[in-house]
Amino acid sequence: MTETPIANRPRHIAIIMDGNGRWAQSRGLPRIEGHRRGVSTVRMISETATELGIEAVTLYCLSSENWKRPKQELDFLMHLLEQYLVEERRTIMDQGLRLKVIGRRDRLPNGVIAEMDKTLEMSKDNPGTQLVLAIDYGGRDELTKVARELAREVAEGSITESEICEASITERLYTAGLPEVDLMIRTGGDMRVSNFLLWQLSYAEFWVTETCWPEFSRENFLAAIAEFSVRQRRFGGLSVNE
Repeated sequence: MTETPIANRPRHIAIIMDGNGRWAQSRGLPRIEGHRRGVSTVRMISETATELGIEAVTLYCLSSENWKRPKQELDFLMHLLEQYLVEERRTIMDQGLRLKVIGRRDRLPNGVIAEMDKTLEMSKDNPGTQLVLAIDYGGRDELTKVARELAREVAEGSITESEICEASITERLYTAGLPEVDLMIRTGGDMRVSNFLLWQLSYAEFWVTETCWPEFSRENFLAAIAEFSVRQRRFGGLSVNE
């Protein structure tokens, strides 16, 4: 596939990594095998994003609603996450990736938090793609957090109600400092955002594929970027021809 020109590439790509369980069940395997297989796809995405010079990639790893899943599956997901944070350190450092984690921390196991913080510290000065893991993340929960912060600051007198604007909200989001999301990819075929980056996806282009995450390939990723590169982004205005 012809490489998309740098000027036409998205700066920030967000991905809903869906279909792990369905992929496994369709092959007579336990759901956890789909999650295990999905780790290799994460590695491919980070490698390809680095090659292309993508500034940031945000992966929806665990939503705030996923705690409703069976305990056995959740325990495995926590184990897999901790394992990833340890085993992928060499790859993260070799690729110059800068790890960032968004979402709540208070419900995560201590072991996961310890390995997370170690990897965050190791990679904080890396110059490459920011690899953002959304863990125990929910868009509504994030916006509620921001609303509470602003209400508290107004009550304390550090900001007035009239000073609250879009920038006030953006700079208090977990994603503060990251580029706007340009492209949102969803695997597994579902046509919804699933409480993911509700504020940040306001003007993102969507690309959905029936392919489940464990089988999502480099070719799929490049196809999504290529399609993004030819879309007209009006941001509420009109195109030149209109």
